[in-house]
Amino acid sequence: MKEAENGLIGTDARRGWSDMSNYSRMDETQQAGTSGIERAIRITAVGLLATALLAVAGCNRTHGVDVVATVNGHAIMRADMERMYAAQLGQTEAQQPSPEQADSLRLSVVHELIDEEIVGQRAAKMNLTATGEEVDAKLAEMKAPYTEEQFAAQMKATNRTLDDVKHDLRRSLTIDKLLNKEINSKVTVSDADVASYYQQHKAEFNLIDTQYHLAQIVVTSVPSPQPGNLQGSKATTDAEAKKKIEALKNRLDSGEDFGTIAMNFSEDPNTASSGGDRGYVQESQLRSDPTVGAAILKLKPGQMTDIFPLMDAQSKKAVGYTIYKLLEREPAGQREISDPEVQQHIRQLLHDGRSQLLKNAFFEFLRDQAKVENFFAEEILKNDAK
Repeated sequence: MKEAENGLIGTDARRGWSDMSNYSRMDETQQAGTSGIERAIRITAVGLLATALLAVAGCNRTHGVDVVATVNGHAIMRADMERMYAAQLGQTEAQQPSPEQADSLRLSVVHELIDEEIVGQRAAKMNLTATGEEVDAKLAEMKAPYTEEQFAAQMKATNRTLDDVKHDLRRSLTIDKLLNKEINSKVTVSDADVASYYQQHKAEFNLIDTQYHLAQIVVTSVPSPQPGNLQGSKATTDAEAKKKIEALKNRLDSGEDFGTIAMNFSEDPNTASSGGDRGYVQESQLRSDPTVGAAILKLKPGQMTDIFPLMDAQSKKAVGYTIYKLLEREPAGQREISDPEVQQHIRQLLHDGRSQLLKNAFFEFLRDQAKVENFFAEEILKNDAK
């Protein structure tokens, strides 16, 4: 869906001091900043140099054509590379990659498979590999919001099979168990650490403007192949959009949960999965919209607005309909360290920062300890030399 939103939330407003945690999610933000094939094939110069050196170092090795790499003698199969390549390609735009782009994507896939094998071997050595029961339980949790037909459609849309899903779940659960054992259980944040951080960043906990935490349900006639809600619900005309939003408003007025309705029917793929949560908007920004803003300013936490037209940010034309809900209001002023929310925020921020540093060092340590042979990198170099 083309990004369409009212002027009052045209920027990604958040409460001032909550943005301090952005650095701990830097990798996720960078990944979200690229798109399609370009994102999937992006490899840094350092990574290219490393794979090239690995390949050159082993130019005289012999191996079967069905093996693309080995980690401590354990083979990574070409079939696994092609499976993951197809899955990643299926999540990008419809355009087909050039031969060079395809090789770059496969090279990054092999690198990912090597990392996965390194971590998997470490976890197996420590008896931390996820069990079949753990995988099945996580799969059941994942499938819970969907019908069997909806879940099958989701897998088809992403070019994955049930075995692929279980494989990814096993890997994710195994990594979590390993990191919880090796890293997270060893990270501590003391009260003194929290107090010290607060004193050094006290000004950042002073909200200059009152902030409003909003949720939103969106229905639009703008074409979108993936509305992002659990039901796959999508209006295709203005008449359908108006009828749908009125039906949803009736359900909300009858007491149904706003977040559940948003997850199942809202057509904003950026917020539907989080129950329509839009984050925080400053009061001054709300006051810039004399209609919608004024309606929100009158709300008490837990209340919602009537139906409003949804305005396109660029054309300023109505492209659908929306309903807002006020989740909470943060008044302006200094947040003291005695505030439990402030303490929890700082504690989580410090924990995440230390944890991420240790995880990066841990993964580098595992790579250094492993004997890796990347035959696919060698294959690319040989082909380029012809």
